Amino acid sequence: MRSVFDAVIVGAGPAGSSAAILLARSGWSVALVEKQRFPRRKVCGECIAASNLPLLDALGIGSAIDSVAGPQLRKVALMRGDRTIIADLPESPHGKYRWGRALGRETLDTLLLERARAAGVLVLQPCAVQAIEGEVGDWHCVVRTVFSGTPLTLHTPIAIDAHGSWEEFPSSRPRLRESRSGSDLFAFKANFHDTSLDQGSLPILSFDGGYGGMVVADGGLTTIAGCIRSDRLGELRRASPGIRAGEVVEAMLKQQCKGVRTALQGASREGAWLAVGPLNPGIRLGVEDEPFRIGNAAGEAHPIIGEGISMALQSSWLLCTHLLGTDQPQSITSRVWQREVGRRYAVEWRHQFESRLKLAATFAHLAMRPVLSAPLVALAKAWPGMLTLGAKWGGKVRCAADLALIDRLTPTVEMAAESGVVPFGDARHSGLT
Repeated sequence: MRSVFDAVIVGAGPAGSSAAILLARSGWSVALVEKQRFPRRKVCGECIAASNLPLLDALGIGSAIDSVAGPQLRKVALMRGDRTIIADLPESPHGKYRWGRALGRETLDTLLLERARAAGVLVLQPCAVQAIEGEVGDWHCVVRTVFSGTPLTLHTPIAIDAHGSWEEFPSSRPRLRESRSGSDLFAFKANFHDTSLDQGSLPILSFDGGYGGMVVADGGLTTIAGCIRSDRLGELRRASPGIRAGEVVEAMLKQQCKGVRTALQGASREGAWLAVGPLNPGIRLGVEDEPFRIGNAAGEAHPIIGEGISMALQSSWLLCTHLLGTDQPQSITSRVWQREVGRRYAVEWRHQFESRLKLAATFAHLAMRPVLSAPLVALAKAWPGMLTLGAKWGGKVRCAADLALIDRLTPTVEMAAESGVVPFGDARHSGLT
């Protein structure tokens, strides 16, 4: 098996797989390392905003998503206590994709990964990164598959960090673990059959000590996902000793939120509740990052605005726009070029996403606190358009990627083969492939 690549990407979620497809289509040799087997369940709200559907179509999975995803998402709601306020979701200006959809991560991640394979990406899965050594332009990634006890070293000038935010990247300096706090957020998710939730609706849940959301995704499954403070979860568990954390959260949601209680009446849960945490919303991207960071590795918004998938997809496109730009050097081993790419990418990332993180943090803190959520609900009741405007500000119809530019930068491997042209990743990166 080959061991030298133009790029090695760690993590095959939406960010990593998207970047792998874009680079491979432009002739780069790419290795994609993923430690988990697919398909796999993942704690995620599963909402794909309308702004992302053109990107997924360009990646080659638009038709598949259109055939299996949940109904078009046209309504947003705020649910707290006995109140439910409903408003319209903003409509995307894109001619074909005007409304978002919901799709299980089991399906989305698998579709993208298979597309990466079809584009010529070497997928190492399940495979864990043991260490990343070296420096910009000359990385040595030590990986180990579950099928072999022998480590393999991948050599690459470009390494891209695309794994989950709760995992440490091997090349990062060890971070001191902060002491646990009652404000730590833990995320939960479960799927339900036969709910009465209105299809095409995207309710936001507000409750004491946390927030969440519901949506009908593929196969008619309703996903309920949310975050709850550690101290609040502790109170609930002490009140119900011996009960699993997910069960406690479900009971609390039914008790505190009439909308959840109504939607789950007569419904059945599929499998157990999933949990992950503590979450760490915020920006992790820096102008001097080594390696590059995309997805949650670059930054994570409070999930209340449902922009995790958006930021994963769009950040990968932003980075690839710079990597595949017209200023490419003869050799991508150039440290000066890579550092300039990283600087420009970090500046643009902040321009596109920093406001989303701030908005999400504001909404999250309002939703979790009874004293603050009461006026929020009152305002939404008097002015439902506030929810529409909030969804627009949160990025539901705004895309950070320049689709036309990416289309010009990413000729398909099939087109190159038909024209008889050798993909330039193999032709000019001498000694790399």
